[in-house]
Amino acid sequence: MHGLLAIKECGYEAIMVNCNPETVSTDFDIADKLYFEPVFWEHIREIIDHEKPDGVIVQLGGQTALKLAKLIHEKGIKIYGTSFDNMDIAEDRGRFSDMLKELNIPYPRYGTAFNTDDAIEVAHQVGYPVLVRPSYVLGGQRMRIVLNDEELEKGVLSLLKHLPGNKILIDHFLDRCQEAEIDAIFDGEDFHIMGVMEHIEPAGIHSGDSNAVLPQFNLSPLIVQTMEEHAEKIARSLNILGLINIQFAIKDGTVYVIEANPRASRTTPFIAKAYQIPYLNIATKIMLGEAKLKDFTFEKT
Repeated sequence: MHGLLAIKECGYEAIMVNCNPETVSTDFDIADKLYFEPVFWEHIREIIDHEKPDGVIVQLGGQTALKLAKLIHEKGIKIYGTSFDNMDIAEDRGRFSDMLKELNIPYPRYGTAFNTDDAIEVAHQVGYPVLVRPSYVLGGQRMRIVLNDEELEKGVLSLLKHLPGNKILIDHFLDRCQEAEIDAIFDGEDFHIMGVMEHIEPAGIHSGDSNAVLPQFNLSPLIVQTMEEHAEKIARSLNILGLINIQFAIKDGTVYVIEANPRASRTTPFIAKAYQIPYLNIATKIMLGEAKLKDFTFEKT
C-alpha cells in the first residue's frame, strides 16, 4: 500500500494517505480519516500542516513513503519506528555496505558512478556481469543486467537521461544463484522472524515479479540459520523499531546480503495471512512504543 499513516494523540486517531483505488475500495474504513491524494511531498506537507499529527509512520507505505522520510524528518515531524538516519543507512548502498563489512557479512562487490567512464571503471573492478540501477528508487526501476562495456554505456546513458543527477549503483551480479528473503520484527531488544521465503526463480528476476514460497523448500538448515543470524545482526545494527525485510543470494554455500528494506515488504501481508498472525498490528504497536514482542504469542497455524 503506497501511503503514509499519520498518528494523532487522543488515543489514537489514524489518518491514512493513499492514492491506490484498489486498496482504498476494499479497506476504506480501516483508518479514522482517509486522504485520497497522490503521495507526493507537496500534498503530504499540506495534510501535515492541516492535521498537525503527533507523528508519522512511513514503514507501512512501501518505498514511496520511505522516500519521503527525509523531507518529513527535515520538517521536524516525528517518525514513529526506525529513525530516519538508520533508514538512510539501509537505503544508501555505500553506508549499508560499510556496515555489512563491519559485521563480517558477505555482500556482492559493488561501486558507484555518476557518468559512463566511472561506470566502466567500476564494472572492470567488480567484474562482469554487473547489475546496473539508480539509487534511491523503487526496487527494480530501470534495473538491468549487462555483460560488457557497450551494454553498460547504453544503460548508464539511459539512466542519466531519465534520472539526471542520480547516483548509479553497479553491483557484481551473482549468476545462477538462489534467492531468498526474511521478513522480521525487532523491538530494540528481541528479534522475531515472521517468515523465511525462497524464490522459485533464480536471482536476477526482480522480487516483485518472482514467486516466493513460504516456508523455504530447498535450503539447508545451515543456510537458513546463517540467513537468520545475518538478519538479526543487521536489525540490531540499524536499530530497527518495527519491520524489516532482508533479501539474500546463496551461491556455493555462501549467503550474500543483497539489500535490507527497513519497512513492510510486499510479502508481509502474505506471511500474516498464511500464518494467521496479525503481524502488522503487532509491528505498529511496537513502532508506537505501546508494546514489546514479549507481550505477544506467535502460534503459527
